[in-house]
Amino acid sequence: MKAAVLAAGLGTRLRPLTEMVPKVLLPILNRPLLGVVLEQVEAAGFLQVAVNTHHLGEQVQQFLAGRPWSFNLSLSPEPELLGTGGGLRQLGEILGRGPFLAVNGDILTDLDLAAVYRGHRQESITTLVLHDFPPFNNVWIDGEGRLAGIGEPPPAAAGPPLAYTGVQVVDPQLLNYLPPQGYGDLVAAWRQALAAGARIDTLVVSGHFWQDLGSLDGYLQAHCRLLNGAGSGLARFLPRLADPLLGPGVVLEPGVQCEGCVCLGAGVQAGRGAALRNTVVGEGAWIGPGLRLEGCLVAPYARVTQSARDKIVM
Repeated sequence: MKAAVLAAGLGTRLRPLTEMVPKVLLPILNRPLLGVVLEQVEAAGFLQVAVNTHHLGEQVQQFLAGRPWSFNLSLSPEPELLGTGGGLRQLGEILGRGPFLAVNGDILTDLDLAAVYRGHRQESITTLVLHDFPPFNNVWIDGEGRLAGIGEPPPAAAGPPLAYTGVQVVDPQLLNYLPPQGYGDLVAAWRQALAAGARIDTLVVSGHFWQDLGSLDGYLQAHCRLLNGAGSGLARFLPRLADPLLGPGVVLEPGVQCEGCVCLGAGVQAGRGAALRNTVVGEGAWIGPGLRLEGCLVAPYARVTQSARDKIVM
């Protein structure tokens, strides 16, 4: 089994933090997201994996080189960003013949990736994994479970729209609907394939954990859900859960209050009487005494001197 992880995105919705840390290396419960995704791929039995890089790609490459993987790992650097389609085309070219799993690098899910791969039919050019997740529902399927359209409801639609999970199984035939080089758009390729009469299957899933991590709200929501016991299928890839979750060397001075959904990275220091709620703090950060942080993401090694709410604190 082969897999591609799309990790080249700019992370614009998480700026300015993603100007210093690539989105795929942001910690999830103090573990880099990309590491969690690749450990899932590894545990599912994939033997060949390709990862694309662009924004702060050197950091991603250093992280990948820093530990041994049981699979054969290839990197696909993009000096110029190739988009969702161009990046997938280049990854597919690296992986060679046969279908491969493709996973967006900014989602967290406990889907059974091996079962998803096995569910792909040879006659389909891709199998999209869909679920009901408002407000992202914009994918329509027909009565046979095949893709009918994206966006406006097509005549062949059967039932309400669903959302794309960011997981699919791709046959190399799909790559023929992408530009041979340069930037490419994945949704445009799906639409062209449909217009040409190609078969695109869907796999509708439910009862799983899934979270988009590309925004501050989604990132904090993932932490809160996990700390409250959701995503049991991810437990083996994450630290033992407690709320607050404290990394090694954390110092909480007297009177510090952690009011729920709090994750502190290694070496964080919080001053006397500080109050934290629904907040993730990067390693080495210092929080001044008496400050209140709510709904915040604090950058690694930041020195926090003012209270904040619903903010990325640098």
